[in-house]
Amino acid sequence: MKKTILISATLLALPLASAQAQSAYDKMMKSGFEAKGQAGLDRLDQDETQKFCSDSKNLSDSKTDAKRAEIEKINMATIIQPSDGKYIGDWKNGEKIAQSGRGATWSDKPGSAVGGGCYNCHQINKAEISYGNIGPSLWNYGKMRGYSKEVVEYTWNRINNSKAYNACSNMPRFAHFKLLNEKQIQDVMALLLDPQSPVNK
Repeated sequence: MKKTILISATLLALPLASAQAQSAYDKMMKSGFEAKGQAGLDRLDQDETQKFCSDSKNLSDSKTDAKRAEIEKINMATIIQPSDGKYIGDWKNGEKIAQSGRGATWSDKPGSAVGGGCYNCHQINKAEISYGNIGPSLWNYGKMRGYSKEVVEYTWNRINNSKAYNACSNMPRFAHFKLLNEKQIQDVMALLLDPQSPVNK
């Protein structure tokens, strides 16, 4: 009888302990960050995708496959195709966007252009000797994959919101968080898919 009561009391205490841990975590996060310039504390608020991917057990547990698929579906639904029907812009501007890592920090003016910082994670142009390797090499992207409608639309979607294909992708959701506007995405598309881009030479 005593064991039953003890186990029941322990189980009842778990949600309370979990709530207290969450409260302590929230306080710690808010005490470690401050609003400055355009960077407000609202950046600490996580949407469903971020909450799911912040829990490390969700990254490798097959029991979360259905939830992962649901999150990918939700993110796919946020993607908007180009308003003018044009997917390909100017690859020269695309290279500048890929090189730039500026924007959306507290010291940047609100409304100023945000860069893609693509080289932080990818090799793109072999002429650039400094690049990251978190993401795959994009050298010869169009040349290797072709320029079909399917490749173009997939590339557009992936730049817009990569979590539509991989719920916990490390790649930023550029359109979802308004990091890149439509024209900038068209220009990055050109860098990857224009046959005249040095990436495809």
